[in-house]
Amino acid sequence: MDEEYDVIVLGTGLKECILSGLLSVNGLKVLHMDRNDYYGGESSSLNLTQLWKRFRGSDKPPESFGASREYNVDMIPKFMMANGSLVRVLIHTDVTKYLNFKAVDGSFVYNKKKIYKVPATDVEALKSTLMGLFEKRRARKFFIYVQDYEEDDPKSHEGMDLNKVTARELIMKYGLEDDTVDFIGHALALHSDDTYLDKPAMGFVKKMKVVFDGDGKAIGVTSEGETAKCKKVVCDPSYLPDKVQKVGKVARAICIMSHPIPDTNDSHSAQVILPQKQLGRKSDMYLFCCSYAHNVAAKGKYIAFVSTEAETSDPEVELKRGIDLLGPVDEIFYDTYDRFVPTNNHEADHCFISTSYDATTHFESTVEDVLAMYTKITGKVLDLSVDLSAASAAAEE
Repeated sequence: MDEEYDVIVLGTGLKECILSGLLSVNGLKVLHMDRNDYYGGESSSLNLTQLWKRFRGSDKPPESFGASREYNVDMIPKFMMANGSLVRVLIHTDVTKYLNFKAVDGSFVYNKKKIYKVPATDVEALKSTLMGLFEKRRARKFFIYVQDYEEDDPKSHEGMDLNKVTARELIMKYGLEDDTVDFIGHALALHSDDTYLDKPAMGFVKKMKVVFDGDGKAIGVTSEGETAKCKKVVCDPSYLPDKVQKVGKVARAICIMSHPIPDTNDSHSAQVILPQKQLGRKSDMYLFCCSYAHNVAAKGKYIAFVSTEAETSDPEVELKRGIDLLGPVDEIFYDTYDRFVPTNNHEADHCFISTSYDATTHFESTVEDVLAMYTKITGKVLDLSVDLSAASAAAEE
């Protein structure tokens, strides 16, 4: 280990693994280390025995749940958006040849105490009971504007400067109802609360379009008496607790069930987004479900997760609205974890610390943090558009 590296990455959580790959592809010499005897950090996956030991203090789950090895319960489960940033990053690092992807059966939204499928096609949109006939017409005009909007084509702006006009003002122009705004803002644009409404509309529209030495600098990492030297250190918040601050807490429930989430068309995999306004909360709640069809549970079993930004100290009470939507539950585990953000000056100490995982059921906010860290570390902005075009061309061949 008596070598010098450009970067040492500490921890094998998802963010750290993605960064390790990106930095290696960029030509940097990277050493990837973990103080734990297992992979994944906060985003590790547990078999049934490990799950019981973590939450029940016993390593003997009921035999009726099947073999422990048939379970692979992700502690931070999230879906990839098909045209999202994570897919582009995976293409860029050329690891997609080792992966298999499976489409999610459906994405759903909670509205007026019912679960509705988020329309994925124009035919589904016309048939959807989420909106009435006249509201569908107004929404269609809005979606056409969003899809046709091009930042460098003033003719597509319809006289609006989206860097100055707020999302709320843009929505008002089309006269959309509050329930429609909830669906668009949270189930399509994937905002976790309503603060986006009073910010410039540009970000809102883009999210919907398809597209340590004497000077305090880190100079190495010591492990088992040996020191590997480096120019920069990348890590999760647990490695440098004096350089982060707590900004919140996530409450979650992990549920083992013998059926899919009701009202999701018997989907083996699904996400349900419960917008904050529908619950009278400050932040959204999320349901995530996968099953034995994805090799994460024994035959006939489903794994569901309910998560939200904690607003109280009682996760059981706080998550009840989401858990009630699951129907009968065979076993449930409650958990909370703190969220941290870095407070250090990376230019001074050469330490690049990731933020903690949030409560969302998708990877978009996760990859935003990764890409921002990549830019800080390398001074470059990662261009993922070329990779997506190349992948599309290869798929057509």
